[in-house]
Amino acid sequence: MNGTVNLSGGWILASLLVGSLGGGLFLYGKKQARWPQLSAGILLLIDSGAVPSAPWMCAGAALVLLGVWFALRAGL
Repeated sequence: MNGTVNLSGGWILASLLVGSLGGGLFLYGKKQARWPQLSAGILLLIDSGAVPSAPWMCAGAALVLLGVWFALRAGL
């Protein structure tokens, strides 16, 4: 892969979904002063535009959301 973004329909849909989820988490984390959600929202927003393929974008989003889940279970 040469690092360029593949503007296929799947990539655009995945980017829209991951970016929307990231925006929602960012706004929630900012409003409630919750650092796990705020940082996850920022990471998902970056992930939605920086990752050149839809499967890797979804895998990265799943890892970020899993990290938030573990952080919340740990009491953060």
